[in-house]
Amino acid sequence: SVRDFFTSAKFLIYMGHALSTWGDRMWNFAVAVFLVELYGNSLLLTAVYGLVVAGSVLLLGAIIGDWVDRNPRLKVAQTSLLVQNSCVIVCGVLLMVVFQFKEQLVELYNGWILTTCYIMVITIANIANLASTATSITIQRDWVVVVAGQDSSKLADMNATVRIIDQLTNILAPMLVGQIMAFGSNFIGCGFISGWNLCSMCLEYALLWKVYQKTPALAVKAGQKEQQHELKQLSPPKDLENGQSPEELSQPLMNETSVVAKPDSPKQQGCCYQVSEPLRTFKAGWVAYYNQNIFFAGMSLAFLYMTVLGFDCITTGYAYTQGLNGSVLSLLMGASAVSGICGTVAFTWVRKKCGLIRTGFISGTAQLSCLMLCVASVFAPGSPFDLSVSPFEDIYTHLIGEKALPEADHSLTSVLTGGNATTAAPDEELPPLQSYMSVSLLFAGVIAARFG
Repeated sequence: SVRDFFTSAKFLIYMGHALSTWGDRMWNFAVAVFLVELYGNSLLLTAVYGLVVAGSVLLLGAIIGDWVDRNPRLKVAQTSLLVQNSCVIVCGVLLMVVFQFKEQLVELYNGWILTTCYIMVITIANIANLASTATSITIQRDWVVVVAGQDSSKLADMNATVRIIDQLTNILAPMLVGQIMAFGSNFIGCGFISGWNLCSMCLEYALLWKVYQKTPALAVKAGQKEQQHELKQLSPPKDLENGQSPEELSQPLMNETSVVAKPDSPKQQGCCYQVSEPLRTFKAGWVAYYNQNIFFAGMSLAFLYMTVLGFDCITTGYAYTQGLNGSVLSLLMGASAVSGICGTVAFTWVRKKCGLIRTGFISGTAQLSCLMLCVASVFAPGSPFDLSVSPFEDIYTHLIGEKALPEADHSLTSVLTGGNATTAAPDEELPPLQSYMSVSLLFAGVIAARFG
């Protein structure tokens, strides 16, 4: 019945996933704009944030996956949920303080307080991203499989529904927060995201607990069952001699691992062993990935992403510096998500008509053709790239010790000649963007390439 569906574990996990991905999409879209706005329409903070996030996932991805596998499902889900949302809330509040009191923070300790705030924002946002990775692993790759049980058709339906939720939130969430930031302010946008994550954290926590109660299989992992079975086969007489009952033998993994690990605990509890354990996990993860049959296919797919321009923090920040506000950016991101959905639907139809190999060739050609629009945007009117100037010119002048500052000389001359220095300041401001042709071609290529 309808009531049974809305109270089932399947629907509850859909709701929790929708709330989680909605908050993630809003934050991932807004943080790039916030960082650009903080540093005076510069991409420096945004680039640093992107580098830190990508590097952290690369270095800590295997360690996070190992932590998810080693701990009980409920503990992993609750911990990652609390850490992720708490970090976003703290980061949002910190950004509100910086936006409200930026002028005062610049004057304190020669701006070091403001620099410290920048470092804290990037660090906390990175922790939130790592916690989001753990949440995605445990819910999409584990909880959904257990809730589906042994029914493969139910698992396929749940995976398809989760994918649809991802696509819808990728379209709608940036649109909402983009309108708030465009017609309100960045301060209001930070407050809205912090408030949303606070309410969402409470609801998601309750939904996870409900799903856990309705699905007893979540209480025991597959590895726990195997270890319990082996323990019962290998050491029942010894355990019974020690006065343990059969019921005590069937306790969860944490009790079993403590019993199993006792003989090796003196050697494994050493300081060097504990310090080097993350390094061994990191090495083991990459070795296991290298030994897979799909290693080269996976690496080729990874290199393919080097040619794909998407709506990451750098692209979003660059568009913001080119005069596009949050409202327009959110609409473009929604169009990109729709283009991706159309490409997924078209893949099935083209594969049936042309086969898998030809479909891959057609999609690759279409993607590269669309990305040529991005190349053309470099030479289009309104492009900030002046190809007539060498990018190494500033480095060369610093190396040979020559520094040409014509604008500073003009301002100094105006002061020495008795001119009004205050009237020269507005003339030195950057002129408004004359043409949107370059940025339009760029995002036309980005959106169209998603289809390929």
